[in-house]
Amino acid sequence: MAGIYLHIPFCKQACYYCNFHFSTSLAQQPAMVQQLIREIDLQRDYLSGAPVSSIYFGGGTPSMLPQADIELLLHKLRDTFPVNPDAEITLEANPDDLSPEKLAALRAAGINRLSIGIQSFHEADLRWMNRAHDSQQALQCIIHAKAAGFSNLTIDLIYGGPTLTDEGWAYNVQQAIDLGVQHLSCYALTVEPGTALDHFIRKKKVAAVDTDKAARHFEHLMQWTAKAGYEHYEISNFALPGWHSRHNNSYWQGQPYLGLGPSAHSFNGHSRQWNIANNAGYIKSLQQDKVPFELEALTPVMMLNEYIMTTLRTSQGCILPVVAERFGQEKHDILLKQSRPFIDKGWMIRRNDTLILTPEGRLFADGIASDLFF
Repeated sequence: MAGIYLHIPFCKQACYYCNFHFSTSLAQQPAMVQQLIREIDLQRDYLSGAPVSSIYFGGGTPSMLPQADIELLLHKLRDTFPVNPDAEITLEANPDDLSPEKLAALRAAGINRLSIGIQSFHEADLRWMNRAHDSQQALQCIIHAKAAGFSNLTIDLIYGGPTLTDEGWAYNVQQAIDLGVQHLSCYALTVEPGTALDHFIRKKKVAAVDTDKAARHFEHLMQWTAKAGYEHYEISNFALPGWHSRHNNSYWQGQPYLGLGPSAHSFNGHSRQWNIANNAGYIKSLQQDKVPFELEALTPVMMLNEYIMTTLRTSQGCILPVVAERFGQEKHDILLKQSRPFIDKGWMIRRNDTLILTPEGRLFADGIASDLFF
């Protein structure tokens, strides 16, 4: 199985914390869609004929695309790749775009899963983040999406922000649960270099992120979602049984995927490549029939480290016999030895020859993986 990701690099306005590649000017949008079509043609052999089980429109704000453009892109993908009839087709959307009319158009275009950037149900949080929607739209868009027939919804929520109290965080999570949202992606507020938030903190216009509060919010999140029946199947992702993200699972399980559009990444099992993060440069290069990417060939050690990092983020864990089979018994033995201090601390358990992080260990997932790298 394989996945396809399309990066749609346009937004109405810039959120203060965001470091993804996007533009607030829509002048290049028609040309961008045409060159995405061209890149599909040029990359038709990248997945070597593997069946495509998921398509993901990310960004940016893909919900800004007209229905005709979404239909055009999906038709081209289905004509070019062996897309499964029941493929999961996700589109990221902002609440302010999701009118009943827009939702009907998305359904008609072939979208069967929405990833909605709610971030918070509180007005103060949304204003502080510089989001384009308000708290009423955050609530109403979920109600409207369900009424329009979308039975597969995921929403993003951000915790640890300066305007979000413990009580406010409890309200956000409970709202999602009460609304019957099948999947939650929850992220700690982080300060990425070059963002407006980074600038504000360095200029002391806003306080630095409170990491203790973020850790507390994450611990509460794990407790609340477990009680409500959600499976914590990846560090930032929680789903009711049967509603795991098929597309994101392909990343964590090391399956091949093709990234289309500026800044999009691709992986074919032995190399990784990424397109330039420049709209004008991307369009110009594709107009000359060249995909503008950089490539990195993966060494066995790099692939082992990636396996450790991605699997430890999931509830399935790092399977030791797989390490032995793919990378050798010596690597297996070293990894097992290096993991013992984390097992002794209670941050990791070994179950059926699989290393799995405990709820406490998930607070330190990146650091643990880094310490285990070869």
